[in-house]
Amino acid sequence: MRVLVAMSGGVDSTTAALLLRRAGHDVAGAHLVFFRDDRSCREANPRTCCGAWANRDAALAADAIGIPFHAFRCEDAFREAVLDPFIEAYRRGRTPNPCALCNQRIKFEWLLERAEALGFERLATGHYARIARDGDRFRLLKARDLRKDQSYFLFLLGRRALARLLFPVGDLLKDEVRRIAREAGLPAAARPESQEVCFASGGDYRNLIPAGPPGPIVDRKGRVLGEHRGLHAYTIGQRRGVGIAAGRPIYVCRIDVEGNRLVVGDRVDCLTSTFRVEGAHWIAGDPPAGAFQADVRIRHNHAPAPARIEVADDATARVAFREPQFAVAPGQAAVFYDGDEVVGGGWIAG
Repeated sequence: MRVLVAMSGGVDSTTAALLLRRAGHDVAGAHLVFFRDDRSCREANPRTCCGAWANRDAALAADAIGIPFHAFRCEDAFREAVLDPFIEAYRRGRTPNPCALCNQRIKFEWLLERAEALGFERLATGHYARIARDGDRFRLLKARDLRKDQSYFLFLLGRRALARLLFPVGDLLKDEVRRIAREAGLPAAARPESQEVCFASGGDYRNLIPAGPPGPIVDRKGRVLGEHRGLHAYTIGQRRGVGIAAGRPIYVCRIDVEGNRLVVGDRVDCLTSTFRVEGAHWIAGDPPAGAFQADVRIRHNHAPAPARIEVADDATARVAFREPQFAVAPGQAAVFYDGDEVVGGGWIAG
């Protein structure tokens, strides 16, 4: 097959390209350029994966493997689909998930269209996830390496994309990926992990958000405890940097945009049993009928917890956890699992 591999310059996507070439496929590499200059990325944490230097690393990785390389400029599409919604979510007191949006709208829509236009039959990435095929049905599964599993960020994938995608490292452990790259003599074998928001200058997303006015920090009874520095600087469940000396850990429990108030409390005050999701997406295309049981993950590093999902319509559902969960943040994704399989998910609405 002709396969285009999205390459960041890191070890995962580089190894994915290497494995596909070794399997005999006609492989080319591609790098997405998100900004017109790399100022943001020069100032960012060196573990990020955008900017001119990352494009150079991806090109060098493709050259080391012996495959052609393409660089795609997608600044306008990235700003419209990912960056602007990211900024707007924080202005609304929500905690966005830019990686899920970038995967859906940029990597697996925008880039897939260009791959097909160039005659490539498949698009591959270095994501840690797996795709299984049962007849005409494609299923999205967790990675073999559960420590690196990225299926949470892929819940917005549809049947068309799953039929054309390849995740070559999804059946490998991270240590195996590094070993393969190291034995092949690829420089990416020693490259550090990329775990930060890739476009956040200085590694801090707050630099991107227009600062709002300061306002009161209050407890759940409305008593004023201090002053916040702008609601954009806080997320649900945050403990460090809240600015309250209470003699015990204090957490952000709610962001009241209308009142410009930051509501804080003890950890138990940040537990939630039920919430609503909007913008629901179902891998199979249609939601399960009525209510069903699933394990629900409310952020990437959250252990999926058992819950009952009541489907209201194609786009909304209600989630009821068996046990209350900490820091359910509006704007984040809630992803539904049946064992290793991703059933679907949606955006936490409160």
